[in-house]
Amino acid sequence: MHFSPPLVDNSWDLGNNSPVNMIKLCDINAAAKEKLPPTFAEKSGIGSHYVDAFVKPMNTKLPDGTRVGCKRKGLKITLTVGTKKGEGLMRRLTVSKDPVVMLQTALQDAAKMAGVELKVTDTEILVSA
Repeated sequence: MHFSPPLVDNSWDLGNNSPVNMIKLCDINAAAKEKLPPTFAEKSGIGSHYVDAFVKPMNTKLPDGTRVGCKRKGLKITLTVGTKKGEGLMRRLTVSKDPVVMLQTALQDAAKMAGVELKVTDTEILVSA
């Protein structure tokens, strides 16, 4: 049996086992990795400069006009997609000391709370609205 690659990313939503169409939100800011400790000095312990640089391109509009916003305030990551809103925490002790892992976990928690799916690849961020 041979499968051809889909034209649209049809990821499976684990909640109800139905395909979810993912829409490209933005490209990943490649310069954000330069702000990771120890190459970039910072005292937060969560890589706050990296997090801020990573989430900045996520503040945009989807092709259908839906506004998407993502911001960090302290340890809290807030993701807003249209009228849906979710929050995640940068948990250093329970998740990892690595800011990349902490951010991915916090973004997934925020997306789940908002009722959307977020997928981060090596080059881009996809969202189901």
